Amino acid sequence: MFASLLAAALAISPADAAPAPPEPVALAPPVVQAAPDLGPPPGIDEVFAVPAALREALHQRVVRPGSGSDQQRLNRLVRFLFDDDGLAMRYRHDADHTVAQAWQTREANCLSFTILTIALARAAGIDAYGQEIPRVLSWYREGNTLYFSNHVNAGIRIAGHRYSVDVASDSILAVDPPKKIDDQRLLAIFHSNRAATLVGRQQYAEAGDYMTAAFAADDSYPAAWNNAGVLALRQGREPDAEHHFKKTLELNDQHEGALMNLAALYAARGDKARERQLRARVDRIQRSNPFHYFLLATEDEARGEYAKAAQRYRRAISLHDGEHQFHYGLARAYLHLGEYRKAGESLRRAQALAGAGVAERYQAKLEQLRRKGL
Repeated sequence: MFASLLAAALAISPADAAPAPPEPVALAPPVVQAAPDLGPPPGIDEVFAVPAALREALHQRVVRPGSGSDQQRLNRLVRFLFDDDGLAMRYRHDADHTVAQAWQTREANCLSFTILTIALARAAGIDAYGQEIPRVLSWYREGNTLYFSNHVNAGIRIAGHRYSVDVASDSILAVDPPKKIDDQRLLAIFHSNRAATLVGRQQYAEAGDYMTAAFAADDSYPAAWNNAGVLALRQGREPDAEHHFKKTLELNDQHEGALMNLAALYAARGDKARERQLRARVDRIQRSNPFHYFLLATEDEARGEYAKAAQRYRRAISLHDGEHQFHYGLARAYLHLGEYRKAGESLRRAQALAGAGVAERYQAKLEQLRRKGL
């Protein structure tokens, strides 16, 4: 299993009054780029380098218009990143791009979007840095490889206030607050992610080059050691794989991917005692993980087992009350069970926790209940 990265959204305070935007410069169209050759590992300067044409567009769209405060420049930067007459960035889970590649293709995952945002913010005179959120509910499968995901976004500091610029908050469930990380950790994540992509393509020698680059950037990044363990297994280097998984657990003793990978390795050896020990550790971690119960609840709900789903949604909420989707799931289960008053209470709690757009949808569902006299 790999700890690669996905996606992200936007959390910014209300915009200051901004001057009228200037006439937009013509931006080069995106380049269609399917499964590119990744080439050798780039250095940090190459990863963060802002091409001249992109820098000029940034100055015309973000820096020059009326100058203004850092907050106004940040608001213009966000519009430049997302609006159709700006970069109109699109999300793609495997788009581990440099700034130049993201500019050329208009595609990014959460990591490359974070790097792009940081590079452009700094070029616009805004204090920006990376942030990592270690526990999120996100994963995907390609072929016979399951990719578990942690998450990064861009942190912004303006006049003592901190903001986050993130491309997928609506699709990422997180419990932990973001933690500031330096550029070297971002570079290690970049190289580790590319190594995971290359392993998926069975390009093991090239993946090894990227793993070496990841460790050179930051050898304290647990997911890189886990990825290196998977690479070693694919190459038949079982002792190295065991070492790498153990190193992962030295850095993060609750890394579920490394625990499960090491348990599978011992199972293949016939070492049932150590396998059971590791799986018991995974079980203890999952019992304190609200996402674990949320996933089980959604599976119960899909099978029509609504009482069991309600029980597991309640367990998820007891571990983390602040996620609106947990309460919305509980409301759905209560509706199926005919417990309409409880469904309404759960919907109101979901609405209170959700952002404006989602809260409006919950309000419409509450109105439907009210019209039924429930």
